[in-house]
Amino acid sequence: MTDSGTGMSPEVIARAFDPFFTTKPLGQGTGLGLSMIYGFARQSAGQVQIDSDEGRGTTMRLYLPRHRGEAVGNEAPADLGNAPRAEAGQTVLVVDDEPSVRMLITEVLEELGYAAVEAADGASGLTVLRSDARIDLLVTDVGLPGRMNGRQLFDAARQFRPGLKVL
Repeated sequence: MTDSGTGMSPEVIARAFDPFFTTKPLGQGTGLGLSMIYGFARQSAGQVQIDSDEGRGTTMRLYLPRHRGEAVGNEAPADLGNAPRAEAGQTVLVVDDEPSVRMLITEVLEELGYAAVEAADGASGLTVLRSDARIDLLVTDVGLPGRMNGRQLFDAARQFRPGLKVL
C-alpha cells in the first residue's frame, strides 16, 4: 500500500509497530493498528516493510509465505455452540467509534443471549454507566474520539460501578 501523505520520520518508523503507539493527539484515534498487522504477518511466517520519505509518503509492504498445497474450501462460520451463554438479563455495554465493529460485537453477543447497549464514544458510554441500566460487562476500544479514551472510561466506570468487569 502506498500513500502520498506526510511520510514518517525514522523515529516514528522505529516505533510504528509498537502496541498503542500513535502520533495522533489524545482523543483523536489510534492510527492504523500496525502492531496488529505486524503480529499477523509474523505469526504467518511473514514480514512487513516500511519505506517512507518525510513529505512524500509511505509504502507498506506485507510479505506472506506462498501456500503450495491444495486450495481449501470456504471455512464454516465460527461455531458458537460451546461459547458461554448469557444468564437472564445480562447486558454488555459496547463502546467503539467504528459502527461496523460495534455491530459485529453486538451481533455476536446477541447470538449468545446477551442484551447489548452501544455507544460511539467515551462520553456516551459514561452516560449509560451513570444511568440505572443494568450493565454486566463493559467492552471498550482504547482509542476513542473526543476527550475520553477507553482507559479513562474504564477508570470512570469503576467509580460508579466498582465491580464492573471490563474488556
